Amino acid sequence: MKFIDIVKIFVKSGHGGKGGICFRKEKFYPLGGPNGGNGGKGGDVIFEVYPQISTLLNFRFNSKFIAEDGKKGMGGMKTGRGGKDVLIKVPAGTVVKNKETGEVLADLDKDNLKVVLFEGGIGGRGNAQFATSTRQAPRFSQDGREGQELELVLELKLLADVGLVGYPNVGKSTLISVISAAKPKIADYHFTTLIPNLGIVKIGETESYVVADIPGLIEGASEGKGLGIQFLRHVERTRLLLFMLDSTSANPKKDYKILFNELIKFNPEMKFKTQMICFSKCDLIDKTRMSQLKRLKFDSPISPFFISAATHLNTENLKFEMWNTIKAMV
Repeated sequence: MKFIDIVKIFVKSGHGGKGGICFRKEKFYPLGGPNGGNGGKGGDVIFEVYPQISTLLNFRFNSKFIAEDGKKGMGGMKTGRGGKDVLIKVPAGTVVKNKETGEVLADLDKDNLKVVLFEGGIGGRGNAQFATSTRQAPRFSQDGREGQELELVLELKLLADVGLVGYPNVGKSTLISVISAAKPKIADYHFTTLIPNLGIVKIGETESYVVADIPGLIEGASEGKGLGIQFLRHVERTRLLLFMLDSTSANPKKDYKILFNELIKFNPEMKFKTQMICFSKCDLIDKTRMSQLKRLKFDSPISPFFISAATHLNTENLKFEMWNTIKAMV
């Protein structure tokens, strides 16, 4: 399934119905008083989170959402029928923005969350509402209020507990395939992962957490290089950042600094997120190289892990340490 994480749509709530202009027509009252009812309310524009949806793909084929207008008021003081709402189903993590101003109008980050973004216009008053002692037969009514219309941008930010951050081909996809049931595409070349992958890591029978495998970053990613900023947004919501560094790299500490700088360039708030560090591909290095890596100092208070996802070296320990770190945040 193709992953779509940003789309543009047009929405419009319904106009309120016009008030009715009617008079009683009874056998013994040929000149009966006014009895035109009020117009019906226009339909609302409603956004609702659906757990079954994981991308914004459907919006590529349907980008206009228009609620129904309210109906005209009727005789006998009957209010016109209200317009039908338009319900827009989105995945959890969807941010709704005003296309023109960039203002965030809604942040839908919980399952089954429902938000009325734009209310329909109220119906106009019927002529019965305008009758007075001196104006007993008004032949006019009120128009309903117009609905609201706007072009929006929907932006999906994945909801995960842990975000895997690292250069392309560092082993993120392999790790997520080992510690969870996710089966991402894995190959020995850059940018194998072209879409974010989510893996549910089970702890015992009843507990679990979610790990997001974000496509590999490179220097300049926050400025659009490589896969650019299209996936950086997905680590904004994660509670824990796991920096994966290649143990065979000539300068893994420099790699870490580049990755960290790209994150805070994109969003300065990321520097406050809890971090863990692990060295991958440790099955490919000798004891001397391992000793060199262990002497490196990082800002994270948690000691680095040395793993090999290919051989499952230390992956269980890493899995449980991430879980313990997440629990400590609650």
